[in-house]
Amino acid sequence: MGDNGHGKTNLLEAVAYLHLLRSVRGARDVDVVRFGQGGFHIRGAASADPASAISISASRHDVSGGDLPGGDVSGGDGPSPARSPSSSATVVTLGFERASRRKRVTVNGTIPQRLSDVLGVIPSVTFAPVDVDLVRSGPIARRRYLDVTLATTSRRYLAALQSYRAALLQRNTALRDLARRGGGSSSASETAVGAWEPLLAASGAILWAERAAWAARWAPELTRISAAIGERGIVHMRHAARLADRASVGDGAAGELTRALAAALAAGRAGDVRHGATRVGPHRDDLILTLAGRDLRSYGSAGQQRSTAIALRILEADTLRCETGAAPVLLFDDPFAELDAGRARAILEVLGGADVGQVVLVVPRAGDIPAGLTRLARYAIADGVLRALDAAA
Repeated sequence: MGDNGHGKTNLLEAVAYLHLLRSVRGARDVDVVRFGQGGFHIRGAASADPASAISISASRHDVSGGDLPGGDVSGGDGPSPARSPSSSATVVTLGFERASRRKRVTVNGTIPQRLSDVLGVIPSVTFAPVDVDLVRSGPIARRRYLDVTLATTSRRYLAALQSYRAALLQRNTALRDLARRGGGSSSASETAVGAWEPLLAASGAILWAERAAWAARWAPELTRISAAIGERGIVHMRHAARLADRASVGDGAAGELTRALAAALAAGRAGDVRHGATRVGPHRDDLILTLAGRDLRSYGSAGQQRSTAIALRILEADTLRCETGAAPVLLFDDPFAELDAGRARAILEVLGGADVGQVVLVVPRAGDIPAGLTRLARYAIADGVLRALDAAA
């Protein structure tokens, strides 16, 4: 607990950094550094209890210069560290130096070959106030939600996402270059733009298949979670691709999807040159959310949208638990704003379930936590310093 501006969100961000290896709010590493300091350092120790739930302890302090922990992990190849927290503890140490813009990391004292190998080693899920945009804003936030959920639980998806983004950047660069030169010749278009389409089609097909499979598998669970936290209508989700709708897409349809995306890219090449951007592919997908058959983005109340966003985060945690074998830490930043007392009570009851794991809630005042939860350990934060309080304080 603590007043605004004293470090509640910074604490959650530090823990989440150990999961995503970047700011959960999308800030650049250099912008996360405390004013007047040369860098930052985060150390997190995670352990799994007999019920297979992750619990963490973390420290964050200033780095004014000198050696950073671990080695530079900007490239290289090598095996991934074990992602399942089967050992008694996993320690991740991460540092960033402002002057050199270097990020370094170790896992249990070992330097990984690639930064992506450490992604999700200490799993957590963060709900921030802006996450209501998962429901009420455009598809960008929902695509990022899908990417984070799947990239931290599927190495295949992560590799395809990295390949797709690299190829998309190159194709869009070629498109803009052709647009500046007035479109160029047909042969130039084939060479400069078409060269990136096979990789886009192959990696994009994997993204489509895994997104569609995940949405189909977990849609009933989202409905159940939403009902458990107090939603009376039926909440449903489905994956929407830019190409024709498909009831389900599995691994067996990968070849078909690759051919379909390749054909769509080729057919839209001339128009893409005029627009200077690729207009078809997984980067245009959406995750459609409905309540009682109506679009939640358009017709949901503020409370319904916020509770559905919380349900999506709990669903993300369920996915992590299913794939890694342990429940991640849930980090909630003032989750009860805009919710009535009944919904807040229902959410806390869900979060108190035996299969959820460790939960960290940050709120401005003790009155924002229902009085019945006196068993929770409580801390006050002021000027970035934590102080333990009595449970009844």
